[in-house]
Amino acid sequence: MIKQIVTIVFVSLLILTGCKRADSSKNLSSTIINTLTKEEKQQGWKLLFDGKTLDGWRGLGRDHVQTELWTLVDGEIKKLDTGEVPSRADGQPIQGGDLMTIESFWNYELYFEWKVLKAGNSGIKYNVSEEISQKYAKYAALGFEYQLLDDLDSQYVDKLKESQFTGALYDMIPPKNPLLKPVGTYNSSRILVDGNHVEHWLNERKVIAYDFGSERIDSLYQKSKYHKYPNFIDKKKGHIILQNHKDEAWFRNIKIREIK
Repeated sequence: MIKQIVTIVFVSLLILTGCKRADSSKNLSSTIINTLTKEEKQQGWKLLFDGKTLDGWRGLGRDHVQTELWTLVDGEIKKLDTGEVPSRADGQPIQGGDLMTIESFWNYELYFEWKVLKAGNSGIKYNVSEEISQKYAKYAALGFEYQLLDDLDSQYVDKLKESQFTGALYDMIPPKNPLLKPVGTYNSSRILVDGNHVEHWLNERKVIAYDFGSERIDSLYQKSKYHKYPNFIDKKKGHIILQNHKDEAWFRNIKIREIK
């Protein structure tokens, strides 16, 4: 009887130890950021951010990155709080600041992880023409925006339009059943542009879908703040943008798979 009990206890300890090792391995793998698995490489994914440099990026309308607005912290791109950024030598605030991929893209799947703090507000823009942006907004990107927001903050709840919350096509299409993680923790997002079809995903849940050239998107565009910009809703080979909103924001694991 004693021998049976000892055997059961020993087996149980082995099982528990194995579980702990499995959990430890899982946790370790989840901390590896800004890398591609062998399978992802085979699927055609490539990193837009290597975790160490901002190679492949520059300020919109500039030939460099504005390091007074953007920095690297522990393998993350951090947008600094504009209110804490010193003014220029002439006393004027720093202008512009949207961070843009040097390369432009046509059909692709974009994956990125992001977080904001309480009341944080930011965005990822795509389908961006630098020429159109420079013409109408100089250093700020004019393009379709995947909104990033602390949706539950009191200054936003019941005050913003539905198309201004996280996952939305900003000012045009509201997200459907978005699921956000707590403020200060990372969310995962995807943007799919395949032909004329586009999807926004948030934490593995599809929250919007639309099509370039559709009556629906044209109608929403005409009612949006973008209606005064000609060709805004036309599909184009465009840049990916990290928005220079006033708030702090963090980005990592930014990768893209071009669809041939």
